Amino acid sequence: MAAPEPEAPSAAPTRAKDKSPWNWLLFIPIVLPLIPAFFNGDSPRVLGFPRFYWLQLAYILVGVATTTLVYQMTKKRGGR
Repeated sequence: MAAPEPEAPSAAPTRAKDKSPWNWLLFIPIVLPLIPAFFNGDSPRVLGFPRFYWLQLAYILVGVATTTLVYQMTKKRGGR
């Protein structure tokens, strides 16, 4: 009968310890596109595109800007 192998230390992922309030800003690009009142219309048109299409591109820019801001404000700054 083979002896059981000793268990290695648990490599279970730990919960993130970053409790920064800046992380709450990440809800903006999630919730903003879910508000149907923004899509309820055809005008204004930008360069001939109805509101729905150019608003989708604007949401991408909002998401990138928000993510960049949160990253810059929460990244660890190591003392070199």
